[in-house]
Amino acid sequence: MENNIDLNLENTAVIFNADIEGSKDFAQKVSDAFYKAGLTKSVPEISDMENMPSGATFAVAIGGDGTLLKCARYYSRFNTPVFGFNMGRLGYLSQALPKELDYVIEKIKNKDYRLEERLMLSSSANNIALNDMVIKKEINARTSVLDLYIDKKPVCSYMADGLIISTPTGSTAYALSAGGPVITPSMDCFLIVPICPHTLTARPIVVSSDETLTVKICQNSGYQIIADGQDTKIFEKEVTVKKNENCARLLLLNKDKKDFYRILREKLHWGVAPHKC
Repeated sequence: MENNIDLNLENTAVIFNADIEGSKDFAQKVSDAFYKAGLTKSVPEISDMENMPSGATFAVAIGGDGTLLKCARYYSRFNTPVFGFNMGRLGYLSQALPKELDYVIEKIKNKDYRLEERLMLSSSANNIALNDMVIKKEINARTSVLDLYIDKKPVCSYMADGLIISTPTGSTAYALSAGGPVITPSMDCFLIVPICPHTLTARPIVVSSDETLTVKICQNSGYQIIADGQDTKIFEKEVTVKKNENCARLLLLNKDKKDFYRILREKLHWGVAPHKC
């Protein structure tokens, strides 16, 4: 994590999700507001997720968490910080709502923010993920047998619908729904969670991010590895997953209501008793 950084806003890009109603109009509003506030010397370029500019020094993602995930993956190779406005549903990773635009601009002007570097995954099938990699059959059919190796050593043989390999950032996403634990984003580890395992002894495992994970399958074809629920690759026989050489860089505002544990309580109602005494 880095604090008290100076953002390079010279080439700010505003990325919108064309599938979300009103996102393009709000992206233009963000672009105009950044320019009028003196954050940029010219009006920032806006584009959809299919045409993200490579030369951006700062990126604003307009949409939901899926938009931010795709932007973060793309800009990780350029070491470009990403900030998200939520116009989707949950908005777990996105920092602000559209109505908070003035507040966000004030925070950036006052340098009241921090930068968090988040661990990412890469696979031998040539995709990367900020949240998770999901391994399963192309067509949902019979339960699969998935053999897990860590640094080439056999660890576990799962009979399950699939396997989730998650970062700490992704521990509150699909992995949580599949019964995995919540892991603070500052941890340097991987989480492995079987999907609907057919044995009571199959439990989530937390391992060091310095280790290489290999998943081997009994069948030779018909399997896929899906990065962040967005980028699907087909593989045969086996696939490896390890720490990506680049990190995602997320710009977070310094406001108490947006700390990790408070977001857990507000967004996921984690640790909230059903009745107060």
